[in-house]
Amino acid sequence: MSLPVFVWPLRVYYEDTDASGVAYHANYLRWFERARTEWLRALGFEQTRLHDELGIVFTVASLDVRYRRPARLDDEVTVEVRVPVVRAASLQFEQRLLRSVDGAVLAELSAKVGCVAAPGFRPTALPEALRAAVAAATGTA
Repeated sequence: MSLPVFVWPLRVYYEDTDASGVAYHANYLRWFERARTEWLRALGFEQTRLHDELGIVFTVASLDVRYRRPARLDDEVTVEVRVPVVRAASLQFEQRLLRSVDGAVLAELSAKVGCVAAPGFRPTALPEALRAAVAAATGTA
């Protein structure tokens, strides 16, 4: 089964790399996070709106990352975002970082992200408007 995919492009800059010109491993997590944020934005839900209007924020509950090949200085890469599982108060993300020139998979990430009420940081259900947008974008019910 092929899930709908959101793609976010980026370039590896000098500041992203170590002395050898290879992207520092923590930057992969930043890129994955930014792609999830841009996926939400594409659905019409900026982080500030989620907080200010809907009273929620997302928090990472678990991550599993697999580094396959190095991203290097000046590489053009894309981050793919898929959401195979939508639960009442969480989303499961499957993401890949690919080198644009040859499609090589550089890293893969699985992340469970929980929805929490901004005041108190307690788990809460996804707001209905967000749930509907996610369902439409992912084909989940």
